[in-house]
Amino acid sequence: MPGSFFDTNVLLYLASSETEKADRAEQLLGDGGTVSVQVLNEFANVARRRMALSWVETRSFLASVRGLLDIVPVTLEVHETGLVLAERYGFSVYDALIVAAALISDCDVLWSEDFQHGLRIDRRLRVVNPFHPAQRASS
Repeated sequence: MPGSFFDTNVLLYLASSETEKADRAEQLLGDGGTVSVQVLNEFANVARRRMALSWVETRSFLASVRGLLDIVPVTLEVHETGLVLAERYGFSVYDALIVAAALISDCDVLWSEDFQHGLRIDRRLRVVNPFHPAQRASS
């Protein structure tokens, strides 16, 4: 989906055994979009520690994601913008870095269940929980 940025939790559901959420994540990612290197790193950490995926499985999954989505590096601009957003909105630094990468990438939707559904950030980015009941009904 042009203009879409994906948070780590959407990727995690794609790799999970929660069929309904995995299907929804697959549908959204199939339309394209953007993730940051930070999101890829967070996925790798959770995949290895909590989901017990092997290194081969983790690398294979991440290679597939990199083939589907645009990847944004964690740059000094992302870092500085993230700190401003963390202060302004009260986000954790790590969440603010994801928001910063989405804004810098000119995305208009951040798919995440970790932020308030419908939240508008800097009048340019709207947070949408892909698993929110109202969102599922409109799909």
